[in-house]
Amino acid sequence: MNITIRKSEERGHANHGWLNSKHTFSFADYYDPAHMGYRTLRVINDDRVAAKQGFGTHPHSNMEIFSYVISGQLQHEDSMGNGRVIQAGEFQYMSAGAGVYHSEFNPGEEEAHFLQIWIQPNQKGGAPKYAELDTKALSSQDGLTLFASSDGREGSVQMRQEAEIYFGKAPAGQTLTVPASALDGVWIHLISGALTIDGHTIHPGDSLSIDDAQDGFPLSVDQDAEFILFRLQ
Repeated sequence: MNITIRKSEERGHANHGWLNSKHTFSFADYYDPAHMGYRTLRVINDDRVAAKQGFGTHPHSNMEIFSYVISGQLQHEDSMGNGRVIQAGEFQYMSAGAGVYHSEFNPGEEEAHFLQIWIQPNQKGGAPKYAELDTKALSSQDGLTLFASSDGREGSVQMRQEAEIYFGKAPAGQTLTVPASALDGVWIHLISGALTIDGHTIHPGDSLSIDDAQDGFPLSVDQDAEFILFRLQ
């Protein structure tokens, strides 16, 4: 396996006062030609939004957008008529399609910490879509839960891209087995804890990419861990 680590401290950083954000890939004023994305994965922003602050109404199109709330709350409203406060431990999915407007606001008294993830779709246009998923209500035998895929199997959200996205959660000392897949690109973003893959250890905020990874492989959990794993073509 060809493994590359993207260290947390090497990410782009922007502090706007109300928003403190770290960018895994080039985004807004942060530009690094060596880190424009990974395959169809375009954005992983590690955002911290101050209490009673947020992103005003703004447009998106032709992008698959996921948010995972790590702590705090995030209030979402969009032009499809959806409006809800997303709690810690919940995923939100929005396929922008031909175009959608939305806003994200922290309604709480504490900072909201969430990941914003963008994946390029395999088709342009189409009606926008919206879905939510609560990781606290999901479990699987090996600690990996499929929450987005191209075919919506296993109760996952059906997205507009040939990709698989897993939520991982496991205690220290456990070994997880990542299933084999025809999608040979893997990106792992670690939220908390520590993981070791083929002798490479990552810590919170770090990411790790693996190329030529069609076969399954083990993940060793060194400290209680939460992470997101992407399989991409």
